Amino acid sequence: MAQSLAHSKWVCKYHIVFSPKYRRKIIYNQLRVDIQQYIRDLCKWKGVEILEGHMMPDHVHLLLSIPPKYCVSSFMGYLKGKSAMMIFEKHGNLKYKYGNRSFWCRGYYVDTAGKNTKKIAEYIQNQLKEDQLTDQMTLKEYMDPLAGNK
Repeated sequence: MAQSLAHSKWVCKYHIVFSPKYRRKIIYNQLRVDIQQYIRDLCKWKGVEILEGHMMPDHVHLLLSIPPKYCVSSFMGYLKGKSAMMIFEKHGNLKYKYGNRSFWCRGYYVDTAGKNTKKIAEYIQNQLKEDQLTDQMTLKEYMDPLAGNK
């Protein structure tokens, strides 16, 4: 559905994926609830609608509707920068593990959603299940073929 600003109608949906620095799962899982709230608040303050989102153990998937008055790169700079400041403000001990207050990796992935919005939303919803299935399949113990059966 088209949204509107003063003199324009728009539909700008983006699939965005970004991850914490070094993909540290332990720290990320401990902060999951706080990070979700920070992302919700920051998006609300800029008028960005979260259509779908999922916090994976080592990355974040978001389907966002970003107004055309913001370019994606400036919004992502705002989102990652402010959320990192909020994380370090509440969890001061992390300042020493992450140098220069950089919680997130430098880059991110972005794709325009367009007509594929429903497929992208399904992908984000099913991503956790697929990752868990993949992890379970790779838990197989491999034996050394040269060592023989013992």
